[in-house]
Amino acid sequence: MSPSLQLLFVLLLLLFPLFLLLSSLKQASSTKTKLPPSPPRLPFIGNLHQLGSLPHRSLQALAEKHGPLMLLRLGQVPTLVVSSAEMAREIMRTHDHTFASRPSLKTANDLLGGSTDIVFASYGDYWRQARKLCTLHLLSAKKVHSFRLAREEEVALMLRKISRACLSPDPMDLSEILFSFANDMLCRAITGNFFREGGRSDLFRQLIEENTYLLTGFHLEDFFPSLAWLEVLFGLGARAKRNAERWNQVFEEVIKDHDDRMKDGNVENNLADVLLCLQKDPSMEFSLTEENIKAILMDMFAAGTDTTYITLEWAMAELAQNSEVMAKLQDELRGIAKEKGLVREEDLSEASYLKAVIKEVLRLHPPAPLLVPRESLDDCHIQSYHIPKRTRVIVNGWAINRDPKSWEAPKEFRPERFMGNQIDFKGNDFQFIPFGAGRRICPGMNFAISTVELALAKLVHHFDWKLPHGMMREDLDMTEAPGLTTPRKQRLQLVAKPCGYYEGL
Repeated sequence: MSPSLQLLFVLLLLLFPLFLLLSSLKQASSTKTKLPPSPPRLPFIGNLHQLGSLPHRSLQALAEKHGPLMLLRLGQVPTLVVSSAEMAREIMRTHDHTFASRPSLKTANDLLGGSTDIVFASYGDYWRQARKLCTLHLLSAKKVHSFRLAREEEVALMLRKISRACLSPDPMDLSEILFSFANDMLCRAITGNFFREGGRSDLFRQLIEENTYLLTGFHLEDFFPSLAWLEVLFGLGARAKRNAERWNQVFEEVIKDHDDRMKDGNVENNLADVLLCLQKDPSMEFSLTEENIKAILMDMFAAGTDTTYITLEWAMAELAQNSEVMAKLQDELRGIAKEKGLVREEDLSEASYLKAVIKEVLRLHPPAPLLVPRESLDDCHIQSYHIPKRTRVIVNGWAINRDPKSWEAPKEFRPERFMGNQIDFKGNDFQFIPFGAGRRICPGMNFAISTVELALAKLVHHFDWKLPHGMMREDLDMTEAPGLTTPRKQRLQLVAKPCGYYEGL
């Protein structure tokens, strides 16, 4: 147990008698209502001890015993856990408005200007306007398509790295290459080429990794609001504010670069330029502050990098472990490219098996296994259960994607399950929700998928991939790393052999 958690439990033990008294008084004065089933809990800490290092797995195990709509007490916070497609539909469609808000989370407030981004912003006029701006101007189909040349150039740079690594007899660290690609692609889309120079991409990487660590960490205030005054003892708040200041310094440079180019009449296509131009547009009904812009840009860096990198890493791990799937995918892509000698983005509409492989990766390995928490705006009823106002809601997308009631052989990697059917990840099929659904569905879904499709197609088309010498498929460690997102715990080491498709390499 870490020193911070040891300190926490000592404090909780000392304060336990007081909270036991308050809890009993509250229960005695409350009206009796039928709440969702709950597992047994400890006094004061409730069910916190049952979360484990991989909460999506721990919560799935609890749901198997107590049902797909389960009420936990995480510290002082009532938390509804949703673990089936049927219950997810209730939350994200039938009662979508009621559950459209977010809880106030300590780190999100510290990092994102009081949660004035899009992911963590509470439901209201600001969020609606910011979301509309994002979908119309930043992540529309037209805007995503406009980055086609950038995607192809960044993928080509990644393939060159891999080709150079092939010269060594040692396995390459494909995880490192994929993370760098995802990070560089986001840097280019958001800020242009300016930040590739001078090691700025590496700086963004450090900032994103620190964000992930901080958002994953245990924050006393998030689970024991009445003990917020003790948060200073753990130091994460100060650490979050330091990282927020580092982000602020970087974004100040982005803004200065934009202003300098505006004076020269040179405005680029990147997302930061779009936001800064909209801020000055007198026809805009929505007023954007610099703090708002910085929070929205930080969202895009953190969410976009992890989604792309994690999906590609798990895709290559599954393909390396399932050689027959790899061969079938290579046959499809090399057949499409037979006459041209290369694969272009416009050819991928024909690559139905590629799309099935990506869907199956997202089903088995969603980048964020627990969707971003929601919070109920009002009391409501789901089936026969009463859900009180201000209940926190966790949708376990990982468990839903593996529910045997929805999927045959749910633990197996079978892309063929997506061939010849219309199941998709766009929020209408609640048995498959890697990007969420309803009002809070991920607005960057199309950007992420377009990048993943092109990158994976090129990786499989250009190279033959094998496990390191002497490793069998069952030896490949498929354990997830703990955290807000779940990359592989072990870096992916593979051997690649170029196949003669040089395409500018």
